[in-house]
Amino acid sequence: MTTTRPGLGRALAAALSTALSTALPATALLASPVAAQGISDGAVRIGILNDQSGVYAEFGGRSSIEAARMAVEDFGGSVNGAPIEIVSADHQNKADIASGIARQWYDRDKVDAIMELTTSSVALAVQGLSKEKKRITITTGAATSDLTGKQCSTYGYHWAYDTRALAVGTGGALVQQGGNTWFMLTADYAFGHSLEAEVTRYVTSKGGKVVGGVRHPLAAQDYSSFLLQAQGSGAKVIGLANAGLDTSNAIKQAAEYGITQGGQRLAALLFTLAEVHGLGLQVAQGLTLTEGWYWDLNDETRAFGQRFMKRTGKMPNMVHTGTYSAVLQYLKAVKAAGTDETDAVNAKLRTMPVDDVFAKGGTVLPNGRMVHDMYLFEVKKPAESKGPWDLYRLLATIPGPEAYAKLEESGCTLTTARAP
Repeated sequence: MTTTRPGLGRALAAALSTALSTALPATALLASPVAAQGISDGAVRIGILNDQSGVYAEFGGRSSIEAARMAVEDFGGSVNGAPIEIVSADHQNKADIASGIARQWYDRDKVDAIMELTTSSVALAVQGLSKEKKRITITTGAATSDLTGKQCSTYGYHWAYDTRALAVGTGGALVQQGGNTWFMLTADYAFGHSLEAEVTRYVTSKGGKVVGGVRHPLAAQDYSSFLLQAQGSGAKVIGLANAGLDTSNAIKQAAEYGITQGGQRLAALLFTLAEVHGLGLQVAQGLTLTEGWYWDLNDETRAFGQRFMKRTGKMPNMVHTGTYSAVLQYLKAVKAAGTDETDAVNAKLRTMPVDDVFAKGGTVLPNGRMVHDMYLFEVKKPAESKGPWDLYRLLATIPGPEAYAKLEESGCTLTTARAP
């Protein structure tokens, strides 16, 4: 059982006691410490910290852990003669629990880097702690662009998507289609606030207007009062600045109120393949959304998707495949640096191109933003789908430099990759 420090709250103690630790692959653990050149404690340890039981469990969850394992296996199971270990834990969407787990991982368990980090408040808290501890974070699950903006860190990376890319993709498409008045239904925490601000800024820059909005708590069950306000606003588009089950439940209840039948459009601003599949095409058909990856783009993505399906029973979304990419890139950086020492690995991460199943020709800005293409999709009608996971029709490819903010626009003050 995991030992916890005195003074931790019950929720944090429970989370720490149930933190899962898995070494991959088992044969790699037999590697000789003598052969582990440049690896400070004989192993490279990567933590996957995310929501495994709550509103975002399908969005990332245990499937992200499996994606990390795939990356370790594809890399060969060891780096510079040292075994690679994946540890994971459920942060329960609470920043204090996440920070407690991360601190224990760093101080006691000698974890080198933490990844995934679903939930923006969690990602911001852990990235801040990691800066203090001189450890690397690569966020694939959280959305807020503040991670590479006003709260950027020399040791922090943002990999799969962010709120600006979502606003440019889905927001831009709907404004071009005549959706020039918006009402925002927003999750009331850092992610929702950031996404609402990005969408408002982008819609306004294109001549549109946000006529109103309302905020709801995370994991709300009843959206009726929020949806009635949105319906009464007369806005052409209702922007759902939430994610996971929050978005799914809002869409279901909007259908019950006949909102789309009345002529208003729903913009699912952060909705992935996992949630579309769970919602079903009958309800989700016609939604416009933006993702950073889709399994049916080409032969390589289809092959990866099938491998993932065999292991998990589902096709991966951008968070899962983004986590695979982040783990793989980190291991490549350790190999190139010849050590797991943070500053040496960090220097490689800032300069190495990203070229894998998730991103082709991806580049990392000095603020840690990995720039790659994003994709605008429309959810198919039931009659158009050829199978359970044939859910999207590609509308447009958004080049990375258009999707993501330039360094000078981001609000980040970092201009070099040197550690402070």
